[in-house]
Amino acid sequence: MGYLESFESLIVAFNGIFWGVLMLVPIVGVGLLLTIRLRGIQVRLLPLAIVKLVRSAGQKETGREGDISPFQALSTALSGTMGIGNIAGVSTAIVLGGPGAVFWMWMTAVIGMATKYAEAVLAIKYRTRSADGSMAGGPMYYIEKGLKLRWLAMVFAFCALISTIGGAAMPQANSIAHGITAQLGVEWMATLPVLGDISLVSGLIGLAITVVAGLVVIGGIKRIGRFAAWVIPIMSVLYVGSGLLVMLVNYRHVPDTIAMIFEYAFSPYAVAGGAVGYAISDAIRFGVARGVFTNEAGLGSAPVAYAASNAKSPVDQGLLAMLEVFIDTIITCSITAFVVLSSGLWDGGLKSTALTTAAFSAALGPAGAVIVLVSTVLFGFSTIVGWSYYGEQFSAYILGPRCKNGFKVVYLLSVLLGSVLGVGLVWEIADLFNGLMAIPNLIALAALSGVVVLETRRYFEKGIPAEAEPPRQ
Repeated sequence: MGYLESFESLIVAFNGIFWGVLMLVPIVGVGLLLTIRLRGIQVRLLPLAIVKLVRSAGQKETGREGDISPFQALSTALSGTMGIGNIAGVSTAIVLGGPGAVFWMWMTAVIGMATKYAEAVLAIKYRTRSADGSMAGGPMYYIEKGLKLRWLAMVFAFCALISTIGGAAMPQANSIAHGITAQLGVEWMATLPVLGDISLVSGLIGLAITVVAGLVVIGGIKRIGRFAAWVIPIMSVLYVGSGLLVMLVNYRHVPDTIAMIFEYAFSPYAVAGGAVGYAISDAIRFGVARGVFTNEAGLGSAPVAYAASNAKSPVDQGLLAMLEVFIDTIITCSITAFVVLSSGLWDGGLKSTALTTAAFSAALGPAGAVIVLVSTVLFGFSTIVGWSYYGEQFSAYILGPRCKNGFKVVYLLSVLLGSVLGVGLVWEIADLFNGLMAIPNLIALAALSGVVVLETRRYFEKGIPAEAEPPRQ
């Protein structure tokens, strides 16, 4: 075994431990702390949040501090979270943890809604205006200004920057290119002598992705916000609507599917024939992990987008931020889960995107595979675009705003490389840095939870709008 393979094996082994109890307990624990201190705000005020979402759609809310509208900020955050994991990750969680994993994914999402609320409130409260005139905010700013720990803010920004390249640009581009070549059956065109093992088709797909992403990314947060506000509703309606159609076709199996989810969340699942089944611990572990990975509550990425909002108060944006988790996990991931479980194919040996594709195709025929392919492209591309802004802000915090254009070039090159190269090690490194960036953010969320409670109380109990503080130069 070579040095690279040994290093990858070491990272994989460490991630298996790190992303177990070490990380999942703090993430869920901080979510529970915020849920208790905010008196279950994600449940009590969910109807109000939905009303605010409907009212904010299409409204620019000009005349306030901020670069984009609250709806565009939510859409940008959703573009970063709704990725390939919504399609492939949920299927994998079911294969590894059984039907009960879906229940624990839901529970993690409910708790995560309070975490997202707090992240958005703090992002706007402690944001600043950078030297180039744009808004800048996120965990690095509320760690620095709220906790007075600039060194910890720098640790967060560095880990988040590595995660941006390794967890968004390269793997998402690779998933799109691989999905297209596999679904269209053009892998026989894979290589040319001059390119060695690099796929010609994947290279062309990667070039197309890079060019289109560049046209969006180069316009900054305003263009990204407009793009996200347009594409997120379309891809959500396409995927959720198609999933509901599959459930309609499989309506006889839906009641059994619901029963399985709740039954095997609290009892072991025995596979027919005496084979090893699923323990309750498997359902909890993989369900919680999928919930955390897909909605990213506590990791600290989405607050960067919310800081650019021109919402009239941190609380207003916080209420919309709760819906990011609701839409991403409770709705979109649940659609994948119901389609896969109602198909009866989930324990047949398939996994990841292949399982989701087979489940859609079993109900809708060839159209099912096309829907999954189109959704994979849209979900992956939206993640690439959304995280480009996050990385831009992380790099600017570390090196200054002048480095933004340089980062965009590096980011787009990584998109191109990711489409043609193997990214197994890159993905494992990204998982590691995802966890490392979450630690400073979780510390800040717990320490500043009182600030979030105070802002919320002023807004609702005393009738005093918790206006965002004027951004500082």
